[in-house]
This record gives sequence, C-alpha cells and structure tokens, in this order.
Amino acid sequence: MHSTIRNFGGRAAWLCLFFVLTHCGPPRRAEWSLLTPEFEGAWRAAGISQEGKVVIEDGEITLHAGEPMTGVRFEAWTSAALPVTRYVVEYEAMRVEGNDFFGTVTFPVNDTHATLIVGGWGGTLVGVSSIDDMDASENSTRGNSFFENKRWHKVRIEVREDDLRAWIDGRLFVNVSIRGRKVGLRVGEISKCLPFGFTTYLTEARIRRAVIRRLESF
Repeated sequence: MHSTIRNFGGRAAWLCLFFVLTHCGPPRRAEWSLLTPEFEGAWRAAGISQEGKVVIEDGEITLHAGEPMTGVRFEAWTSAALPVTRYVVEYEAMRVEGNDFFGTVTFPVNDTHATLIVGGWGGTLVGVSSIDDMDASENSTRGNSFFENKRWHKVRIEVREDDLRAWIDGRLFVNVSIRGRKVGLRVGEISKCLPFGFTTYLTEARIRRAVIRRLESF
C-alpha cells in the first residue's frame, strides 16, 4: 500500500511538470530595444520622395534633411510580436538643424496607426494626427512648446484601447480618449513609415534609445 502511494505521487509530479512545460511556455516578452544589434537589420529608409540620407550606427538614427521630408521605418513589428495596444513607446530625439518637426513618430494604435507630431508648423506644434480626420493642428491634442536645437528631448507615448497619452521632457501634452473616435494617418507619404517609424520635415535630426514596453496595468 505504501509503495503504491509513493509511485502515484511521483507520477503526479511528473504529470504536473509536463503540463507546465507544454502549456505555460516561456514568459511573455515585456521590452524591446529597437536600436540594438538584435534589430539592426529591421530598419529601412522609408522611401519618401526626395528624402534625405538615413544613417543608422552606434545605436542612433540620423535623418538628414529632405525636400521636404525624410523617413525611416521599422519593419519587424509584426514578426517580433510587438504589441499594438497597452504599450509604451520611449525614445530621445534631437533637432540638429532646421526649424520644423524632427522627432515625429508613427506607431500602431489597436487596428490602425497614428502619428505624434513633435515640433511641427514652424517648430513648436505638438499633437496627434489624425483624429476624426483632423490633423494635430486642428484637433484637441494640439499643444505648443519650444524645442532647442542640438538638445536631446525625451518622448514617452502610452497606447491603450481607449486613450492615448504623450509626454515630452516630462510634460504631458496629449491625454485624449479615442473611444468611438476615428484614428488614422494624414493622407500622404507618412504611410511609408508604417508600421512604425520616424520622420522629419526640412530638418536634420537624431534618434536614440528607442524602447517599446508592454503596459500591463492601468
């Protein structure tokens, strides 16, 4: 009787271990650093008409001024299983020369995409394009800030099912509900930066420390 109990206990332990290994798997990845050697082959110049040169080296992207835009896109979003909602985008951007947008980023929002404008309309506009077919200059996310050239600015975006938030240098610029709203891109070459990418307008800019993190809780 005692031997039977011992054998059953050992078999039960193996069955539990088998279940864990076959059903649970490795923990879900929570963070991706996009400008590391892991993803160095995933970046491409966007192919915008008359764009400037794009250089990626030493963990930084340099976008030289285009006529008028320059773009770069990250092509591994889907293959690397990055999230499209409940996640954070963080990066640092510098406008080296020029006086228009420089750290503008296009990113997934649930089943669509949006663009955070940083330093547009002559250098100061911040906002999301587009919401309900209105650009950043027209909708409720519009804000303004002075951006000093040759200085790094920290950007943070939070994407949730029902809202978007964005900070620049710790200041909250965007806090908008998207429940029942139409979110999408402005018509034009910005779509060449899908599914994720950076653009500039008549400026030279640098991007570094681009990180994506899951947002597990509210």
